[in-house]
Amino acid sequence: MIGRPRHSRSQRAQSLVEFALVLPLFVVVLSGIISLGIGVFYQQQLTNAAREAARYAAIHSATSQCPTTSWLDPNLSRLPDDFDLNNYYACDPPSLQWPEMTAHARGKVFALNANEVTFAACWSGYWDNTPNGWDAGPIDPLDPAHTPNTFKNCTIAGVDPRTNLNGLACPAPSTTPADDQASDLAAADAASANQVTVYACYVWRPPLLGDLIGSVITMRASITEAMQNQK
Repeated sequence: MIGRPRHSRSQRAQSLVEFALVLPLFVVVLSGIISLGIGVFYQQQLTNAAREAARYAAIHSATSQCPTTSWLDPNLSRLPDDFDLNNYYACDPPSLQWPEMTAHARGKVFALNANEVTFAACWSGYWDNTPNGWDAGPIDPLDPAHTPNTFKNCTIAGVDPRTNLNGLACPAPSTTPADDQASDLAAADAASANQVTVYACYVWRPPLLGDLIGSVITMRASITEAMQNQK
């Protein structure tokens, strides 16, 4: 019997060694590509959820039947003539973490665990020089000099979600009356120019590479919408 050439067995052993060295690196790279793709998709989903929540809050303003509300009530001096504050009902309040807005936004989430996506909202707007000057417009129409009013950004747990998104905890923290700088009022005649900002977050546990890139990744998104008058 003629045995295999010695150099053939040597080449086979060398190939096995090379395969054993390359395989882990290949698996790591492939896993990284898959995890990165999933992460980008999840971030897009979270951003879309924040957009849906902000749009919902903007449309369901103080003049709607079931408003998504701020901690501040609509300013009496800014109310439209046909607005009855006595019948104003905080249907979707911050004290309950806006259940209607949250349910709507979670219903638009795909692939993520919707129940683990959390939201917080706050309202920004212009203030005039009166003591309780929220819900003002950019310029006081009664001021002959047309002096611009001051725009005040809202906060969530004391953090501005527009400028310091990474400073916010996840799950989304509760807000307090000190966070809101405007109510959920929207006026068709631009007597007010309020905005709502929604913060959404999700804690993701990456598959495959969790031990290498961290056991969890906190994803955050923030969207601002102008309030819209409803009739």
